[in-house]
Amino acid sequence: MPSKADRPKVPKFDSEAEEAKWWDENRDMVEEELLKAMRDGTVDRRAAQRLTQPSRTSKNITIRMPVDDIERARRLADHKGLGYQTYMKMLLHEALHREESGANAPTRRRKIGSGRR
Repeated sequence: MPSKADRPKVPKFDSEAEEAKWWDENRDMVEEELLKAMRDGTVDRRAAQRLTQPSRTSKNITIRMPVDDIERARRLADHKGLGYQTYMKMLLHEALHREESGANAPTRRRKIGSGRR
C-alpha cells in the first residue's frame, strides 16, 4: 500500500469551476491511481459511498429560464468541458455563497415581471 507521501496531492480550490478544471486535466492520473489501488486491493469502498452521499440529498426542480441564458450556459459549459446543468448548478452555488458571505454590495434590483426597465 503506498504511503500518503507517495499518493498524488489534490490541491485546495477557490471555486467549483477551478476544482472541475483540475479533475478534468488530471483525469488520466486519477484513473491510473484508482486502477492501481483496485489491483492492489487498497481501494477504500466507503470513500465512494461518502462521495456519492451528497447527491442523494439533492432535489429535482423545474425552472423557467430565458432561452438566451440557457444557450450562453451551454456554450460556456462546453468551453469548460462540463454539462450545462452542472455548470449552472456551480454558478448558482457560488452566487449563493457570495450572497451569504456578504461579498456583494447591496444592489437595487427590479422586480421580475414588473414591466419597468
